Amino acid sequence: MTSRNWVRLFTRTLLLGAIVAILMSFFVKSSSYSANLSPFDTWEIFGLLIWFAGIGFLFSIVSQTGFFAYLVLNQIGLGVFKGYWPTVQIGLIAFALFDLVYFPFKAAGEGASIFPYLITAFVIFAFGYVVSYIKARETNKRAFVPALFFMVVITIIEWVPVLRTGDADWMLLMIAPLLACNTYQLLVLHKINKKVEEEKQQQDTKTQNHKSKK
Repeated sequence: MTSRNWVRLFTRTLLLGAIVAILMSFFVKSSSYSANLSPFDTWEIFGLLIWFAGIGFLFSIVSQTGFFAYLVLNQIGLGVFKGYWPTVQIGLIAFALFDLVYFPFKAAGEGASIFPYLITAFVIFAFGYVVSYIKARETNKRAFVPALFFMVVITIIEWVPVLRTGDADWMLLMIAPLLACNTYQLLVLHKINKKVEEEKQQQDTKTQNHKSKK
């Protein structure tokens, strides 16, 4: 990937994180807006939008850091485990989903219901499955497991700092930008690489034609 493409990917992912965070804030932090609607306070509303956009930028950077860490980890995994790497990834996916359910449920104490935690794990897995299916369809079948590993395991790891707070509003406010940014990066990377390869081939063709004319 060229530096120009990397900057473009970074910028677009950053903006996506901000937009999704602002949209999610309308639902999970609606009280913050409603308090400034009567009377309507333009500057306070504007300040809230800037605040949640900044939060979205931060979550987007977390997502991008996780994405590039995943790319490195995937190469290391292929080198260490070779053909067993997909199996290892499936095991890690199962372990991450188990942790997402068991430990928060255990920390909730006696009388807590396990169903909210099961639903959370199921939603993340189902969302990751759909995105991974699209990735595999647009590239090749071997991309499915690594994509699912990224969408489930890496997303959960990125989500851990807010999960520890136990604040449901902030959990929702963070998970939406994370899933959006992770999905975007995963599905656009092969398109960028394809475009770069096509540009390289075109440049090589031009160079060969130029040499042949000489």
